[in-house]
Amino acid sequence: MSTTQVLISGPHVGLGRLQSQVPDGDFGAELPVETRRVARKQLREDEHARQQALQQFRDWASKSQEVQNCRLDANFMLRFLRVKKFSVPMAQQTLLKYLSLRQTLPHLCKRLDYLEPSVNQLIAAGYIFPLLERDSEGRKVIFTAASKLDPYKFTCADMAKAHFITYEALMEDELNQVHGFCHVSDLSGVSAAHVTLWSPSEFTTAVKWGEQSIPMRHREMNFINLPAPVRLVYDLARSTFSEKMRKRFKVHSNLKELHNKVDAQILPKEYGGKVPMQEMIDAWMRELKGKRERLMALDKMSLTCVYKPQRNRKSGSGDSSLKSTINSLPGSFRRLEVD
Repeated sequence: MSTTQVLISGPHVGLGRLQSQVPDGDFGAELPVETRRVARKQLREDEHARQQALQQFRDWASKSQEVQNCRLDANFMLRFLRVKKFSVPMAQQTLLKYLSLRQTLPHLCKRLDYLEPSVNQLIAAGYIFPLLERDSEGRKVIFTAASKLDPYKFTCADMAKAHFITYEALMEDELNQVHGFCHVSDLSGVSAAHVTLWSPSEFTTAVKWGEQSIPMRHREMNFINLPAPVRLVYDLARSTFSEKMRKRFKVHSNLKELHNKVDAQILPKEYGGKVPMQEMIDAWMRELKGKRERLMALDKMSLTCVYKPQRNRKSGSGDSSLKSTINSLPGSFRRLEVD
């Protein structure tokens, strides 16, 4: 039976020593001047801090008794350091949570193969993909179209893997690690069947662990075309995030409002931009092909115990709230079966 660790007491030397070798001088990619400025201002990153923190983090990971076969390359390790503004202890905790998430919910976030038939169909349909151009803040924009996910054809595992594949592939770019991400989600077509793809317990677990475990800087969350009957579910789902994240959620009533936050020119042509959505999807599929082996190799990492994330006291009350919220929905929503 696995154990649950709550605090890091320090490195353990011996059994967990890795075989991975780090190339000499691997301290990350050469970043553009503007990206270095953002990194210094927002993340407290400079050359000295980066090299010193990377060395400490690598030493800990290579000697840890709990962490097995961890990637030690700068690209991987820096995503944890950057999301925690180069606090090595906090980066260590996030890495433990990240590996724990993968081991606790393997059906959602392991074997991230975009060629898996159902996942491939979902991504190729345009459910989730990055825009070709960055926004005015240099952030990568992740676009999600809920209507592309047929709830009678796909499962919550297909949905989760599509997201994890997207996130892991994008984190391989150090510019994304520094500038972070902007999300645009079109919720048109969301129905009762979409709501019940997830059980309340699995949804809240995935959200709680995901926010604390995945080393991404989610800077802005934009939603459009939110169906009125689903507003209650949206409010409950939003409440499961931390207060910091909730402040970054924004529902727009129309495209004009969205364009005030996200430059229309970089959006798909169907949403006021210049490039058709299909071209963006095709470009993303080509990028995933080049990163497939790297994403699949993530499964080589493991953890000898499970690190459980802290309960977010400022978030919603969890499963019971989700059940009562769904029960309060009008019409056919009220008759949904809740696990």
